[in-house]
Amino acid sequence: MGPLDAVQLAPLMDLTSGRPEIVIALIDGPVALNLPDFIGAKIREIPGKLRGTCDRAGALACLHGTFVAGMLAARRGSPAPAISPGCTLLLRPIFADSSSGQGDMPSATPEALADAITDSVKAGARLINLSSALLRSSPEGDRMTEEALNYAASRGVITIAAAGNQGTVGSSSITRHPWVIPVAACNVSGQILSQFNLARSIGHRGLCAPGEGVTSLGADGKPQTLGGTSAAAPFVTGAIALIWSEFPSARANEIKLAITHSSRPRRPALAPPLLNAWAAYQAMASASAGRVA
Repeated sequence: MGPLDAVQLAPLMDLTSGRPEIVIALIDGPVALNLPDFIGAKIREIPGKLRGTCDRAGALACLHGTFVAGMLAARRGSPAPAISPGCTLLLRPIFADSSSGQGDMPSATPEALADAITDSVKAGARLINLSSALLRSSPEGDRMTEEALNYAASRGVITIAAAGNQGTVGSSSITRHPWVIPVAACNVSGQILSQFNLARSIGHRGLCAPGEGVTSLGADGKPQTLGGTSAAAPFVTGAIALIWSEFPSARANEIKLAITHSSRPRRPALAPPLLNAWAAYQAMASASAGRVA
């Protein structure tokens, strides 16, 4: 069983590749946009302190950004999952090419992250994919991050955040936020991988998705296989983008409820349920039919 089948994304991807008006902001590293598998992709850059394209293809930040972008926006038929290439992808880099990461998850300051979230919302994002560890945690940094996430929520933007790769039990100002969907990493059977973070907020409001042996695009255009919650989060982001593409007038809270409560009954736990994209789509279809009737 492959990752797309594990989270029931394949039938949804057969139905749609997404709509351009569903805009995903990728807050990550720069992306190697010159790759053949990005030709024709609906990708644009949000102006910021860092360039959206890679200066050094071998840098961790470029590898990370290109890998995640490939999962969402590469052409169908590429080595990447290419979940939602019909949607618009906004690039708002916060990882410089020289940045060092924590495992496979680069770091950013709370100030850089807060600015990127705010810029993404102002640029029209409806979804934010966030795979960042915070370089430092402080009351002031937590306040800035929370205010930015509050702003996104007030504009009906759903934020999907990687839960982290430190193998700890505990939350952050990001994963605790009530409008964030935190994503833990599991194998294709839905078994949570012990080296990744868990917490009550992650178990209660989050989902898990494959974070082991995921293949997408490397910065040189060749297939790259990685793991971690950074690889897991785009499965959830892409699923939401496709469902919202099928129900473009749906409110953010309806989409969020469908995607987080369509897997199995919720029980108090540190580990979240496995994403079931097709069940979430069916829940939205049922709710839409009920409104029409």
